[in-house]
Amino acid sequence: MSGQQRQLIMRFLAEPTDVNYGGKVHGGQVMKWIDQAGYAAAVGWSGKYSVTVAVGGIRFVAPIRISDLVTVETTLVHTGTSSMHFAVDVRARDPMHDAGERLCTHCVIVFVALDGVEGTPVAVPGWIPRDEEDHRLAEYAMQVMALSKDIEQTVARYREAGRKA
Repeated sequence: MSGQQRQLIMRFLAEPTDVNYGGKVHGGQVMKWIDQAGYAAAVGWSGKYSVTVAVGGIRFVAPIRISDLVTVETTLVHTGTSSMHFAVDVRARDPMHDAGERLCTHCVIVFVALDGVEGTPVAVPGWIPRDEEDHRLAEYAMQVMALSKDIEQTVARYREAGRKA
């Protein structure tokens, strides 16, 4: 049922094909896991096909090693008319040697729900923060996306200035 699944957890095993030459999982693979979990969360919330429109504030905090058990946790922190913002935490742990998870990556990912015919945005169920933590997360998501938009505009101005030179 749409509008009921605010949080989603997916787990992956870091495989030999996921690592770079340094023996750590490469960022592209982590971003793929984030996108997959985000998509499942967006569909779980909206009940509609959804597409990624933005990822903001992505930070790679600690490496993920081969054979680590990786947990990608998404939490809905803001809804617009057709958009859904999710805070995403990626944690990893060595399942054979330690029980403690470590935060490896964090970001905010935004999806838009689309209709199945024209591919146009459709309304999603609204989410309203209920407590102080919800309000904090919603504000955090909006600040991260505003910073990302500022970076995008700065890059566009820089590229435009380079074309004129």
